[in-house]
Amino acid sequence: MAYPSPYRVGMSSLGYQWICSVLAEAGFGVERCFLPDEAGAGQAPLTMESLSPLRDFPVIAVSLAYELELAGLVELLKLAGIPPLRKDRDPRHPKVLIGGPLTFSNPVPAMPFADAMILGEADDVVVPAVAGFFDSGDFDQLATLPGGWVPALGDVRVPVAKADDHLLPARSRIMTPDTELADMFLLEGERGCHRACTFCVMRRSTNGGMRLVEPERLSALIPDAARRVGLVGAAISDHPRLVDLLGTIVDSGRGVGVSSLRADRVALKPDIPRLLRKGGYATLTVASDAPSQRLRREIQKGTTEAHLLACAEAAREHEYRVLKVYMMVGVPGETDEDIEELVDFTRKLAAIHPVALGVAPFVPKVNTPLDGAVFAGIKTVEKRLERIRQGFRGHRAELRPTSARWAWVEYRLAQGGTAEGEAVVRAVEGGGHFAAWKAALA
Repeated sequence: MAYPSPYRVGMSSLGYQWICSVLAEAGFGVERCFLPDEAGAGQAPLTMESLSPLRDFPVIAVSLAYELELAGLVELLKLAGIPPLRKDRDPRHPKVLIGGPLTFSNPVPAMPFADAMILGEADDVVVPAVAGFFDSGDFDQLATLPGGWVPALGDVRVPVAKADDHLLPARSRIMTPDTELADMFLLEGERGCHRACTFCVMRRSTNGGMRLVEPERLSALIPDAARRVGLVGAAISDHPRLVDLLGTIVDSGRGVGVSSLRADRVALKPDIPRLLRKGGYATLTVASDAPSQRLRREIQKGTTEAHLLACAEAAREHEYRVLKVYMMVGVPGETDEDIEELVDFTRKLAAIHPVALGVAPFVPKVNTPLDGAVFAGIKTVEKRLERIRQGFRGHRAELRPTSARWAWVEYRLAQGGTAEGEAVVRAVEGGGHFAAWKAALA
């Protein structure tokens, strides 16, 4: 089981850990391998369990979270002495099976690297897929399974797989201090989302929307050794019994965290921020997603200014260090007036409590209503980020942006096909810097 980012990132992925567990419990010899970090840069990747070279394994199963991790996959395979592109490999080389969150949107750029893919939720499919390989020596049987895609058999998209609800929840296999979520037992409180945000791959039309796990079952799965519990889900704050679950965890003396919070739920259920703070949370994190109320309505984001103001009040009341608000710029239809509204309103929030604005350029994804929308442009995004930065001077508001350049690369891959996938190899071989990506994608 390979992850195309370093250990700290890979072991923070609940999906990656969960599929490792599913395969191990089915009797397969599962070993973990990660892209070497800076300390091990340039070294051949070895597995964690036996320090075996990655190239020695018959099957390399890879979890891809998002488009830019394709570069990590290319680096990982090249360091292992394995040709990244399927067309350059021969029977001596391992077979590469790709799955992960990326497959819910556009898996086509990953196709040139894959002998087989599992699109969607792999919980039910991965065991018969791997068993079929060891029975026959190929992945052809996978094409008959839900979400199974074997590129050599044809360039045909298949519906994403949906796991049977009895397999939920996913949960950590290993707790380790050396991750982004140090020593935290990760537990899936729900899967999917019942909301209709037009930019999101996991909107309610995906795999039947939101599927809940009862708090009693979740509590029973927390090991005695777990001192911190991370509740994971695309819309975990929409769980109707989240307050009960948080109370049970905190009352047991454990720390607690959540993967996402909806501002309207924080505003309507004040026990959520109270219990999170009691459980050790220092940053109250919510999402606004669009810079103005008009644009939030257009992308069907139900957050209002009143909700966000209530979040700032809660952060102040419970003495959080900072209120972090996730935001996109470059949303379709966005104008300078929308950015001015964002600056003015953030100042209002900062007057109540210190604010950190996490801003990402909007990237349209396949399988969403905004599929095909045009990227706003690097210069436009950078100009708007600079306006926000200037507008925050003298206020308790901090801008934490992601790169407009790398968002453009993500956009090209997210909307791309096999040609963009093959361009990843050229970009990595060219040094992996932005100029190399720009030339490779030209």
